[in-house]
Amino acid sequence: MSLDPMLLEIIVCPEDKGELVYLESEQVLFNSRLRRTYPVRDDIPVLLIEESTTLDDAECARLSALVTG
Repeated sequence: MSLDPMLLEIIVCPEDKGELVYLESEQVLFNSRLRRTYPVRDDIPVLLIEESTTLDDAECARLSALVTG
């Protein structure tokens, strides 16, 4: 199941207040600027900085490639 499109329009990163990209196949919200992901659990975004994952170069590049297609 995917997140509601209206919800995705208003969700922002809790740290830099910028746009997040939902990667449904990964079940994460991706912030390429901070190289960070936020989990989506049971279709609920977990937008807590302490629950986020900071990405290494390879993982950030992989997710960025998914965004650009």
